[in-house]
Amino acid sequence: MARNVVISGGGTGIGLAAARVFAAGGDRVLLLGRRADVLEKAGVPGALTYAADLAEPEDVRGVAAFVERELGAVDVLVHSAGGSGLLEPDAPGDDPLAAVAHTWSVNFRLNTLTAVLLTEALKPRLAEPGGRVLFLGSIAAYRGSGSGAYAAAKAGLHPYAHDLARQLGPRGITVNVVAPGYIEDTEFFGGAMAEERRARLIGETSNGRAGTPGDVAETLHWLASPGAGHITSQIIQVNGGAERGH
Repeated sequence: MARNVVISGGGTGIGLAAARVFAAGGDRVLLLGRRADVLEKAGVPGALTYAADLAEPEDVRGVAAFVERELGAVDVLVHSAGGSGLLEPDAPGDDPLAAVAHTWSVNFRLNTLTAVLLTEALKPRLAEPGGRVLFLGSIAAYRGSGSGAYAAAKAGLHPYAHDLARQLGPRGITVNVVAPGYIEDTEFFGGAMAEERRARLIGETSNGRAGTPGDVAETLHWLASPGAGHITSQIIQVNGGAERGH
């Protein structure tokens, strides 16, 4: 039976790869993102699209109304929206503390608030039993991210997921976080990465290669399957062994 799958950040990278995997399995997919043109060009067979800024409560209310009208129930909710803020405008002025506040605020909005608002808005529509909520975390939550802002924003998903798993468990809904390591072919790093940095990141893995969006998408797809019904409140790392489980 076809499921209803909602994917934030579904127009590019991991979100798009996940959308293609779910669609290939016969599921009906709704792609969410801020850029309508990117969503429309995604080319996922049969997918619905809805452009919204998921850090804005009014936009999220619009998503919830659209879901109620077009889908009814949500079987799988995948939170792939986020990023390190490289695509966002720089902080105005040259006050260093204002720049810090800007960076941390942007990362929180992109990675934590988007996931929380969308989850809370769609919580009443999650299928029960059998619903799935899947967050995209990061290896950075375990080892930092330079400024710490992105890592802290992703780490903030962990306690939220654990609380949500306890809350939704009685309804037969599982909640997990998938934490990728270095993944190529996404917009995350902005432009081209220096070869030295790329080699270092790949060198940290046990299998000697970068991850792909497909690696993460297949993990998400499995966690959404009936076979993963007893897995909840977990952080599943997909990083080629660059960081071991905690």
